[in-house]
Amino acid sequence: MTAADPPRPSPDALLRQARRAERGRLKIYLGASPGVGKTYEMLADAAGLRAAGLDVVVGIVETHGRVETMALTAGFEILPRRTFAHQGRPLEEMDLDALLARHPKLALVDELAHTNAPGSRHPKRYQDVEELLAAGIDVHTTLNIQHIESLNDLVASFTRVRVRETVPDSVIEQAELEVVDLPPDELIQRLKDGKVYVPDEASRALSHFFSRSNLSALRELALRQAAQRVDRDILDDAAAGGLAGKWAAGERVLVAVSELPGADSLVRATKRLADALRAPWVALHVETGRSASFGDAERQRLAATLQLAARLGAEVVSMPAETVLEGIKRHAADARTTQIVVGKSARSRWFELRHGSVVDRLVRETPEIAVHVLPLGEAPRPVSPAPAPGRWGRPSGYLWSALSVAAITGLGYLVGNIGIVSNIGMLFLVPVLFAAMRFGLRTGIATGVLSSLCYNFFFLPPLYTFTIGDPENVVAFLVLLGVAIVVSQLAARAQAQATIARKSAAQNSALAGIARHLTGVTDRAALGDVLAREAAQLLGLDTIFLTRDASGAVRVTAGVPDIPLLDALDRAAAEWAFDRNETTGRGSGTLTASDWQFHAIAVGDRVLALLGLGGTGQSDGLRSDRQQLLVSVLGQASLALRRVVLEEEMADVAKLQERDRLKAALLSSVSHDLRTPLTAILAATDELRRRQPSPEGAIIEREAQRLNRFVANLLEMVRVESGALDLKPTAVDITDAVASAVHDLRSALADHPLELQVPPDLPLVRADERLLHQCLVNLLENAAKFSPAASRIIVAGRRVSGAVQLQVIDEGPGIPAASEERIFETFARLEGSDRVGGTGLGLAIVRGFATGMGLTVSAANRADRTGAIFTIGFPESHLVRETDPC
Repeated sequence: MTAADPPRPSPDALLRQARRAERGRLKIYLGASPGVGKTYEMLADAAGLRAAGLDVVVGIVETHGRVETMALTAGFEILPRRTFAHQGRPLEEMDLDALLARHPKLALVDELAHTNAPGSRHPKRYQDVEELLAAGIDVHTTLNIQHIESLNDLVASFTRVRVRETVPDSVIEQAELEVVDLPPDELIQRLKDGKVYVPDEASRALSHFFSRSNLSALRELALRQAAQRVDRDILDDAAAGGLAGKWAAGERVLVAVSELPGADSLVRATKRLADALRAPWVALHVETGRSASFGDAERQRLAATLQLAARLGAEVVSMPAETVLEGIKRHAADARTTQIVVGKSARSRWFELRHGSVVDRLVRETPEIAVHVLPLGEAPRPVSPAPAPGRWGRPSGYLWSALSVAAITGLGYLVGNIGIVSNIGMLFLVPVLFAAMRFGLRTGIATGVLSSLCYNFFFLPPLYTFTIGDPENVVAFLVLLGVAIVVSQLAARAQAQATIARKSAAQNSALAGIARHLTGVTDRAALGDVLAREAAQLLGLDTIFLTRDASGAVRVTAGVPDIPLLDALDRAAAEWAFDRNETTGRGSGTLTASDWQFHAIAVGDRVLALLGLGGTGQSDGLRSDRQQLLVSVLGQASLALRRVVLEEEMADVAKLQERDRLKAALLSSVSHDLRTPLTAILAATDELRRRQPSPEGAIIEREAQRLNRFVANLLEMVRVESGALDLKPTAVDITDAVASAVHDLRSALADHPLELQVPPDLPLVRADERLLHQCLVNLLENAAKFSPAASRIIVAGRRVSGAVQLQVIDEGPGIPAASEERIFETFARLEGSDRVGGTGLGLAIVRGFATGMGLTVSAANRADRTGAIFTIGFPESHLVRETDPC
């Protein structure tokens, strides 16, 4: 199809619409940040639909205690949530099976980026939504802009907060977006009024994530994302309907790149224009018949320009077409381009009269597109006046054409002898067609002229002269000559189009072959071998595949024709490509003296491997017509490498799970085997103490009790890591809990003055009494173990913003900087710290028990002197009020 043909519906767009019709429709209420009112807006819209008679069911809605949002849920059918036990703590999630069985017309599923509790069918809530859509159920959901996977790094760059829960862009692309917008000042006021977070959390949020600059940037991202989605929808609908025109909700810029000097300035100017418009842009090179006659300098200049465009963020496209103008118009129509940037070189008037001006025709024939024309300077003159090889055809072509004309002349004599004279001229069109199809336009025209002269000389009276006696024969001669020329042009054009089609088919077949081979690989070594072999065959260059070993050093793992030795400059270029995710080496803008050109194979922003092209002795570099092939090869390699990395990570996870299972079994076995002899030792030491008290007996009893607590810690650690805690929450008096823990550790605390600062009026807390006792015992034992003799230990309780905190304060060496979290890890031993000795289990058990009960535990250093503070926090939801049932 040419640019002049009427537009037709796009099969791909029609197929996408057909697929969407078979599934439920997804609508996302997109917000710049929490608190803008996404859930409120979703419920308000759903209430209107329910009032209109639509079957609406609430799968899950998180109101976060906001009164206005909770009021909107009244009147909806709300499915009960499903409870999962995780580490002894009940977690509630949406009941996917119940929602599928209910099969409403519309399901409300809040917080699309949510991570489901362990034990759920899918690890992510967006996967639950995918299953609902596949079942034909429409879904309305909510999402914040920072949870979109492609924007995660960008948001983290200015908010300094990296969101771990993300949603793939593929989910966003199939959804209808509605932006729930709130100006930053209004959102900040909502935070101050306590309508988003509780006051303490709101104060921290305002000083960190919810600054006015952050909110403004997030708001711009959300609005831009919605605008881009609207633009894509418009293009998809226009393509499906075969509608002509730009249909532009946003700008789309195209720059035409040629082999002429100064094309790089066009690319840079287009980059500035696209940035100013905040629009996507494409660098297009149109391959025509004359592309085959480019010299080395022209090929290298074109390749460098396309690489520059790729580095500046353009989509690089190289497409075959009969003429440059035809290619630009076709791509502009397909991409719905709104602005085109072209260069105009200084040409002589005679040249423009003979060949015309591409720029002038482009301006005339694309009135609906803004065309920016920039000067390129004077077109380079050829170094040699000799025509390019093959420009006027091969001598053998002229010879075969002359022989075919001679054969037709002989055939004409035979036909003339049997009396058929009037249509002999038609025979001479045969060699014209043959020459044009086989040898090209110029050979075809020359054959047409020769055929006309032979027809005149041998068949038009007076015979054997070039004189034409009958005026009617003059017309016949001229018509034959004209038809021969036209037929030559048409045949040559058909040949050029067939050549372009064959070239495109060959490239597509080669890319499909690479994809097929890459699909079968299961490890990085095999992927490197396949990629190096296929890329070398497709691109016509020496190829190497590079990775980094465990120490971070660059290593060549595969190469065609062989694995070379890289010098220091080559390794520096490879290191730069790995670290910066940029193209380096020969023909790039960095370390150009290297013999290789290195291209990053990245998964997201993480470079996992490099593809090196070139090598010593290959000065030509990558041909311009293969630049697009390289982009496609790198894209397929990235997808294959991502799959291999995921498979490796899954294998590592399986190994970790098996190791954890074996560790738990070993700990459980050892602790049970130790429990029996310890019980006998404790009974014997107790009997000896009663019969014959002695200092040695007291030491044996104390150490046996310590060993018994260690064994108990082993058993409890196994329960924590296996999620087998048996929680029995009751109303616990903190004063009694502290007194019980101190009593059990009276011998371990004998050398430390103990100061209790627990007010008797603290409220009761809801916790498992046995687990809380174990937490306090471990914290007190930790304080006694790491504090010098006669140093004071303080146990303090207090009310803080509606919650209760219980602290154990010692006068030991404190906690090393940046180790406040690591100290709670299993078997954690802090190097360079004075807190030595112990097993590293006690604090890990405290964290595990506290988390299981829904409490918090933290560690910090004292501000008034050396020492550590360990705090157990009881949130307001765990405080027992007088009206609560016991």
